[in-house]
Amino acid sequence: MLQSLRKISARRLGTCLSPFVKLTPWAQKCFYSPAVERKKIYQHVSISQGEGGFEINLDRRKLKTPHGKVLTLPSEALAVAVATEWDSQQDVIKFYTMHLTTLCNTALDNPTLRNKEQFIKAALKFLDTDTICYRVEEPPGLVELQKNEWDPVIGWAEKRYNVVIGSSTSIAGPKIPKETKDVFSRHLASYNSWGLLGIEFIISQLKSLVLCMGLIDRYLTVENAVLLSRLEEEYQIQRWGNVEWAHDYDLQELRSRTAAGTLFVHLCSENSTIKHKLLQD
Repeated sequence: MLQSLRKISARRLGTCLSPFVKLTPWAQKCFYSPAVERKKIYQHVSISQGEGGFEINLDRRKLKTPHGKVLTLPSEALAVAVATEWDSQQDVIKFYTMHLTTLCNTALDNPTLRNKEQFIKAALKFLDTDTICYRVEEPPGLVELQKNEWDPVIGWAEKRYNVVIGSSTSIAGPKIPKETKDVFSRHLASYNSWGLLGIEFIISQLKSLVLCMGLIDRYLTVENAVLLSRLEEEYQIQRWGNVEWAHDYDLQELRSRTAAGTLFVHLCSENSTIKHKLLQD
């Protein structure tokens, strides 16, 4: 049992943070952590097309990143989604609810100065500690639950990408073949740097490259992927009960972040143009 707990702790180190936990300097650089709240001083949100892409206007002022760059987005669909985040704010701007804006800021400012190769390398590291590849040896109920819920996802990924992934009960985790990593590396290389940022964001929420790929390929829904990533927690909640103010918040926040990351990956490469005028009264 102790070995199982150690494995769970190792995989969950750095998992989705509660609002009471201070972000490390690394996390603050990777994904901006702006002021929690600020009074709303704009009335209207609109979208315009500039030379480099689509821009968000708050009244007559262009929205800018923390580094002072004009927030220029690669697709109109993504611009609509980001503009909607700003349009939905009430008297106070709650930055912690604006995950798409945070991702766009990070993509444009690139505070860690990473290139595509570094994004891919960071994503591949999660294969060695992928949540659904680690299995417990007890209790029997959790063993069966992991097999029934996680094995089909691994089976899908192995067939989809023609690779070998497997699972392990060892604290060292499964030994992922180099050929498997090479396949995923080539697949990830097909995304631009914006898409890779979104993929890394999803992986950091779910602690699983396999679940992330299932989401991006539309094999899994956000709800399913989140529940699969929290399988051990959900098992313990069913057994010992739910602490509503903690467990419910963590679940909803994880769903929100995962959904935003998935939407970001799809929309940052969306080329279609929306014909109707946006955010009209």
